[in-house]
Amino acid sequence: MDAIRTVELTKYYRTSHGTARGIEKVSLSVEQGEFCGFIGPNGAGKSTTIRTLLGLIHPTGGSAQVLGLDIETEKEKILARTGYLPSEAMFYPGMRVRDLLKLSADLRKKDCKREADALCERLQLDTARKVEELSFGNRKKVAIVCALQHEPELLILDEPTSGLDPLMQREFFEILQERNKRGTTVFLSSHILSEVQHNCTRAAIIREGRIIACDSVEALSRTSAKRVTLRGWISHGSLDGVKDLQETQDGCSFLYSGDMKALLAVLAAGEVRDLSISEPDLEEIFLNYYEEGQR
Repeated sequence: MDAIRTVELTKYYRTSHGTARGIEKVSLSVEQGEFCGFIGPNGAGKSTTIRTLLGLIHPTGGSAQVLGLDIETEKEKILARTGYLPSEAMFYPGMRVRDLLKLSADLRKKDCKREADALCERLQLDTARKVEELSFGNRKKVAIVCALQHEPELLILDEPTSGLDPLMQREFFEILQERNKRGTTVFLSSHILSEVQHNCTRAAIIREGRIIACDSVEALSRTSAKRVTLRGWISHGSLDGVKDLQETQDGCSFLYSGDMKALLAVLAAGEVRDLSISEPDLEEIFLNYYEEGQR
């Protein structure tokens, strides 16, 4: 059984000028036990997809199941077995962190104190402080503990690391990896591609509300394009297959997917003082998918 399965899931928003696109015909599956990334820039449809999956907003069309449960008729069962971390969490003012964590656990009718204490210690979260006294990063830690303390089968995380310092980001992903090894499915929405590349086994790329690629991170990273960086001068205008050209005072850098013999001929005819040819990273590949989608 898939942890998440959508079939042409669609959401349009009503506006004063008619309708606005949320997501269109999103078909996606996430296997149980996967650590799956969901990547795209702000406004691509990541949060709309997640909120629709959790029943927080109603779809306009299509269908979806989470943990084998229908998102429209079995929302409460889904929420009971899922940990959700929104990109921006809001809390009741005046409450101390420990009381807020207990309230979250009580709403799920579970005693989560042992797990909550362990998470707070690892994330260096002071539970005696009031929520409104916390920085944005510490409020994000509270949201993380709320999402994880009941040890759910599925974690749905929407831009989870915004506000966390690098050390806390590393600790957070260590926690996620530990949960994933114990069988928890992780669905991670992010625009930070290094997070996906370093932690996920598979990823879906969304552009303007539509899935434009979905494969293993290894397969998505596999490409014939190379990153060429050089000091000196060449006549790159005569080359086919040049993308993302970045020129500097003493050289240039570009992605190249054309004929290697043509590249070598241009390099030989130019004035090259230093040269490196390397594999592109996931961010460059992601941009390449977006360019292909625009075409």
